Amino acid sequence: MEQIKDSGVFKERIADPKPTIVVFKTTWCADCHFIDPFMPELEANYAEQLNFLHVDRDDLPEVCEELNILGIPSFIAFKEGKELIRFVSKLRKSRDEIEQFLDRAIEVSKAV
Repeated sequence: MEQIKDSGVFKERIADPKPTIVVFKTTWCADCHFIDPFMPELEANYAEQLNFLHVDRDDLPEVCEELNILGIPSFIAFKEGKELIRFVSKLRKSRDEIEQFLDRAIEVSKAV
């Protein structure tokens, strides 16, 4: 997963016509580390349909403030620079819940 540390690069990457999933995390977040073991497999499984980016909230606080990222990890799907849907909750996210979000992101991107 490509890590983004520059707001200009962030805007370039989410402008892609292929839907892009941005995972907002931090190094100190236990729930963020919980998803680390299975995210590479999910990324590989969805690689033909989705791009994946990682943003550390501490690296790009201005982007996170602009997008109102309060809880982490947070997932936002973008297409052509526009937000499609997001998956944010204060509960730990399971692999199944993340897969459901990715499937929904694909559905929504096709409808736009």
